[in-house]
Amino acid sequence: MPPVPPHNFSWIAPNKLAGMALPKLPAHYQYLHDNGIRHLVTLCERKPPYHDTCPEVRIHHISMPDFTPPSLEQIKRFLSIVKDANAKGEAVGVHCLHGHGRTGTMLACYLVQSKKITGVDAIEEIRKIRHGSIETSEQEKAVIQFHHHIK
Repeated sequence: MPPVPPHNFSWIAPNKLAGMALPKLPAHYQYLHDNGIRHLVTLCERKPPYHDTCPEVRIHHISMPDFTPPSLEQIKRFLSIVKDANAKGEAVGVHCLHGHGRTGTMLACYLVQSKKITGVDAIEEIRKIRHGSIETSEQEKAVIQFHHHIK
């Protein structure tokens, strides 16, 4: 099977950070690899299926129950993974089950830090790029609180 993108795949920062739904096929991992993604952050409670079919894509597991916001420590860990990978010229992908709530929250926190914008602006920008992102008021609060934490 030729490489195909996982459902709901999109770049937030081209060649640096992408969001997506759960990769379910070996062809998804090959697509990620072919597009420069060497690190995949999984926010699901379990690692994704077939994650071992493409060992060049390293899995980073930050487990969060569905519909919950990340802790400050989890946000910092995620951003550290992205920073370290990007410093080596490697891209990062991040996913939860559908690529909306947990994924959108982490991507918005990335925008808060990288673009130096407010949490509200980051949420709005992520929702324009990735419809349905950031599903709960607690997830929205996590992004806004992260902005207050770093300013």
